[in-house]
Amino acid sequence: MDKRYDFSQAWAEADRCLLCHDAPCSKGCPANTDPGKFIKKFKMQNIKGAIRTIKENNILGGACGILCPTARLCEKECASSHLDRPIQIGKIQEFLVRHGRDIGFKVFEKPESNLEKVAVIGSGPAGLSCGAELAKKGYGVTIFEKMDEPGGVLRYGVPSYRFSKEYLKTELEDIINLGVKFECGYAIKKDGEAEDLLNKGFKAVFIATGLWDAVSIFDEKPEGVYNSVEFLSSPHTGRLDILKEQIKDKKVAVIGGGSVAMDCAGFAASLGAKDVYLVYRRSFSQMPAENDEKIESLEKNIHFLILNQPKAYLTNDKGVVSGIKLVRTELSQAKGSGRRSPVEVKDSQWVLDIDLVVEAIGNKAFETSSNLYPGVDIDDKKLIKVKFDDCQTSKQAIFAGGDIVRGPSLVVNAVQDGKTAANAIDSYLVRRRAKLTTKEG
Repeated sequence: MDKRYDFSQAWAEADRCLLCHDAPCSKGCPANTDPGKFIKKFKMQNIKGAIRTIKENNILGGACGILCPTARLCEKECASSHLDRPIQIGKIQEFLVRHGRDIGFKVFEKPESNLEKVAVIGSGPAGLSCGAELAKKGYGVTIFEKMDEPGGVLRYGVPSYRFSKEYLKTELEDIINLGVKFECGYAIKKDGEAEDLLNKGFKAVFIATGLWDAVSIFDEKPEGVYNSVEFLSSPHTGRLDILKEQIKDKKVAVIGGGSVAMDCAGFAASLGAKDVYLVYRRSFSQMPAENDEKIESLEKNIHFLILNQPKAYLTNDKGVVSGIKLVRTELSQAKGSGRRSPVEVKDSQWVLDIDLVVEAIGNKAFETSSNLYPGVDIDDKKLIKVKFDDCQTSKQAIFAGGDIVRGPSLVVNAVQDGKTAANAIDSYLVRRRAKLTTKEG
């Protein structure tokens, strides 16, 4: 069943808007997409104006309408919540972007590109947002992407049943039409190579590589145990047919309780798994996934094994995973702590027979990633240190944003980082230009 709005549904939902003067929903959007403004325009029958507001504020407005946890962002602030229920802002936003494409409405014309060249490393949400904003200002932008196709986590980290690659293609077209160039299959991997771009004609660099190294539960990972990155990216890396054979009519366990874990569980179910288990050491309410994601997983007959802690993997005589040794947990509140934490229940170990495991407990930066930009300060987690008001690193002309700065975060936060960095890069290059002019004078 298609849960997207059609025109009449979107119109009826927008008509519920109270047209708040201060638009608290707009204040609740990290990317400043300004839902108060685009919903007001839509309600007043200025449909193209509504579409323009979204895309001018957020080049990935369609993607964010689908993927954003709007229930705890803009919709949480909606004044209608006090009367009935919040306006379904995400669905209206997604509809308007899609409708604009259906009617052939183009928000942007290709600007004249006559300013300096800027390099962007990584084509995920932060890189795409930064590249688009710089291109609109007239800069020559090249986005370097190590994978064969652009999109970053939008392409390789989200299953197609949630966000189709055709939809991503249309979002990318808006960016390409602005004049942004993509160098795919181009990995920045040599020591100091990211910084060396400044010696190759680029006057500024934006690092938006994301986090692609998965956190592991145990030191040893037997055959049949995947991390979330390799599992979700399988349709694009040539491993999908192998996975289908491994999963069809088999039992799959996904370890984790966040949105990525829900995606992995849903993907396993779509590949024909006999049973899919979500193993999580805390309670159902403590799962960091959104409520609608958890409900959707339940509707897909995913089994929730909450209050269970993995202790070890079991393997068969071929070294392939065959089970997980689990111990039951219970929640205990430590003194001075406001949150109850799981503690193991004595003598409660048991074994879950399983054919395949997906670990979805988080991502981290590659250990060697900091070698790419040795002059840039990083923290103990290998994340790049920046000033969040301008995404400036410790090295002049190098900026950074997205998950490589924040740690695992939301698409909408990465979009805002890209916008912030683009404005800061523009300011830096304007100052640089003025200094050169002064010297020449």
